[in-house]
Amino acid sequence: MTWFLIAFISAFLSALAAIFQKKVLFKESALEFSFLLSIFNLIFALPFLFLADYSTITLPSLFILYGKTILGALAFWCVMLSLKNLEISRALPLLVITPAFVAIFAFVFLSESLNAYQIGGIGLILVGTYILETRNNKELLEPFLVFVRSKKYHYIIFALLFFTTTSIIDKLLLSTYQLPPFTMLGFQQIFFLFNFILIYILAKGKPIKLLKETNKDIYFWIIVIAVITIGYRWTQIEAFKLAPIALVLSIKRISVFFASIVGGKIFKELNLIRKAIATAIMLIGVFLISQNL
Repeated sequence: MTWFLIAFISAFLSALAAIFQKKVLFKESALEFSFLLSIFNLIFALPFLFLADYSTITLPSLFILYGKTILGALAFWCVMLSLKNLEISRALPLLVITPAFVAIFAFVFLSESLNAYQIGGIGLILVGTYILETRNNKELLEPFLVFVRSKKYHYIIFALLFFTTTSIIDKLLLSTYQLPPFTMLGFQQIFFLFNFILIYILAKGKPIKLLKETNKDIYFWIIVIAVITIGYRWTQIEAFKLAPIALVLSIKRISVFFASIVGGKIFKELNLIRKAIATAIMLIGVFLISQNL
């Protein structure tokens, strides 16, 4: 099987997971869904712990990985909050611009230069965002000011900031500490569940009550989403073994286009043609930036 087909399967599964997540979030709160999903994600990720190379694990790498999963759990929670409160055709495109944040972060704080491709990519992302958020606005800058004025968009900003940090930590773990992807994926799920247990206890109390009272239909969809989630993560790792990461991620991000348009159609969202154009422009921008990260 070619890397392209494996990456495309990963993109398809990722889009499917996003659509099903939106479906469940109509009935379930973002925190409760995130906590329950982390349980089943760990169950279905157990085989990765058998494939893990424990000789590569060091105490510093585990500490760094755990710190990363705290931010990762908060990022996922923010993503679920944005999916719950915004249209899927609006939330998902905004959540793929992490590479732009990483490039700008590296420029400002790490003194890394921005080349023409990255500057052009950031420009396309701004254009796509403007088109996506245009709603017959009277103010010229309203499509950008909404990120400041609306609480719903604050979740996206926080998610992007968390994802930017975790992306940089991922590079550190994979390159400096040589932590294999399967090892990292297995331990991540353990840490994610632990983090969501703590978050749930602090926010709402005992999780046992939630486990008993959750509807069986919700459990069914969460199990389906967990299987699909592990599936797209595994296929992404397999694709990474066969092709450059930038190429694989370029194919993987097609999932955003699929999920936004197909999901938008399923959930009867408006202005899908304009959103499709905006999403395509943003993905081209992300592609240009990703070639140099």
